[in-house]
Amino acid sequence: MLQFEKFTLNNGLKVLIHNDISTPMAVVNILYGVGARDEDENRTGFAHLFEHLMFGGSINIPEFDIPIEQAGGENNAFTNNDFTNYYISLPAGNIETAFWLESDRMLNLAFSEKSLEVQRKVVIEEFKQRYLNHPYGDAWLHLRPLAFKKHPYRWATIGKEIGHIENATMDDVKAFYSKWYNPGNAILTVASPLDSKTVLPLIEKWFGGIEKTHSAIHNVPNEPKQTEKRTLVLERDVPFRSIYRAWHMPERLHPDYKVCDLISDLLSNGPSSRLYQNLVKKRNLFSNLNAYIAGDFDPGLFLIQGELSDGKTFDEAIEAIDNEINRIIAGDFSDHELQKVKNKIESAFEFSKTSILNKAMNLSIYEWMGDAALINSEVENYKKISRDDITKVAREIFCNNNLSELFYEPTK
Repeated sequence: MLQFEKFTLNNGLKVLIHNDISTPMAVVNILYGVGARDEDENRTGFAHLFEHLMFGGSINIPEFDIPIEQAGGENNAFTNNDFTNYYISLPAGNIETAFWLESDRMLNLAFSEKSLEVQRKVVIEEFKQRYLNHPYGDAWLHLRPLAFKKHPYRWATIGKEIGHIENATMDDVKAFYSKWYNPGNAILTVASPLDSKTVLPLIEKWFGGIEKTHSAIHNVPNEPKQTEKRTLVLERDVPFRSIYRAWHMPERLHPDYKVCDLISDLLSNGPSSRLYQNLVKKRNLFSNLNAYIAGDFDPGLFLIQGELSDGKTFDEAIEAIDNEINRIIAGDFSDHELQKVKNKIESAFEFSKTSILNKAMNLSIYEWMGDAALINSEVENYKKISRDDITKVAREIFCNNNLSELFYEPTK
C-alpha cells in the first residue's frame, strides 16, 4: 500500500505528499494536464515544444539547470499524448531549491525570441532525426491518422508536420502557456523523508501566491467506431519488410484495458512468449515481433509490429499472427501461462516502488487519471482477470472491422 496525503491549495494546485524515510533524497514532480491531444490540429507539437521551452529560463532564473546542479540534483521531463511531466530529484535538505525553480516557471516563463528559436531548432532536428531520417521512423506519422479519424491521437507527440513548429509565433506560444500552465491544471507530488507538516507550508510559501488564471477545458472529440479494415502500404528505403497492425481498445480506466494488457503479455513478453517462440524462433518468419498497448488515457490502440525475415511475404506473416490471435480467442493457453504474466506485472509494479522517482511520478499520473488511490488497487484488479475475460475481450477486439494495417515495402 502506497501511503500519501492529498491537499488542494486555494489557487487549485493539487498536492500529493508521500513520506519515505528510507532515502535522503526528495523528488518534486509536477504534472501539467496538457498533452498532444489538447492541441489545435493546425498547431501541433506545441506540448512537446513547451517541454523544451520550460528549461529556457523563467522571470527570476535565467539558467534553470545551474541551481539544481549546485544543490546536488538532477531534472528531466517528458511529454506524451495525455500530459506533460517535469521532475527534480535532489537531497531532501535542498528541497526548497526545487520549489523555487518550479514555482518561478509556473509563475512566469521568460519568453524570448532567442529561446524560442533555439528550442524550435532542437525540436525540428529531433523530428528529422527520429521520424524522417530513420528507417521506419515515420510509422506513427502514418499509422495514427490511419487508425484515428476524429480523435487527436491521430497525430504524434512530435506533431503532424515540421511546419507547425517552424511557423510557431511568440503569440501562439504565449497563448498555449497561458491556457495550460497554471496551478489549476497542475499536480504537484513530493516524495521525500520529510513529513507533510514540514513540506506543506513550504509548498504554500512558494506556490500559494500564484494566481489561478482559469480552469483549462479539455475539449477532446470521441473517435467514432471503426467499421472497415484500413490498409496503407509505404515504399521506403528500409532494410526489411515490416508490418504494423493496430486494433482499437478501451481507455485507461476501463476494466478491459487491463485485459488487453494481459493479452499483449501472453503474446509477447520475453523470449518464452508465443510470438517469439512460434514465429521468430521456430518458423523464422520475423527477425523481431512484438505485441503491446499504446497506454493512452482515452481509447487507444493494441499493436503488433515486426520486421519480416528476408524472403518472407506479408500474407505468410498475417496468417501466422492471426493463428496466434485465434488461439487466444479460443482460450488455448494454460493457467500457468496466465499466472506467469500476472506475476510479471505484479513484480514490475512492486519493483517500481523501490524508486522514489517512480512513486512520485506514478502518484501524479494516477491523480491525473482521476484518483491517486487507484494505484493501490492495480495489482488486485489484474489478479481478478479470468480466462473468460481474456477470450471475451480478444473476440471483441481482434476483428477486421477494427483493424488498421501499415506495411513497409523496401524500394527495389
